[in-house]
Amino acid sequence: MSALAAPLAVVVVGPDPARALSALGIASAAAALGRDVALLFDGPGVGTLEAAAEALATALALGVRVSACTTGLADHGAALPPGVEPGGIVGFLAANPAAQLLTV
Repeated sequence: MSALAAPLAVVVVGPDPARALSALGIASAAAALGRDVALLFDGPGVGTLEAAAEALATALALGVRVSACTTGLADHGAALPPGVEPGGIVGFLAANPAAQLLTV
């Protein structure tokens, strides 16, 4: 399997909106190239979802599977955006065992 054929799993781990936008850009570009892409906003990364709404919509439209940590959502008092599934790191890793893993 070539590197471009491998699935990509991206985890947003921090509260920096610029890093979240970068992660969404990488995920969108990989999806546009035909890769299977999953993206998890984990812990403090959940707080960047609102600021990244436009980039999030683009990623979802390109078929990126997006999930958000349920604990992070509760910690931030945030609602789950449309198109984003609830989840956590264990389920995310279990669902993407062969993926290249990128943390941002």
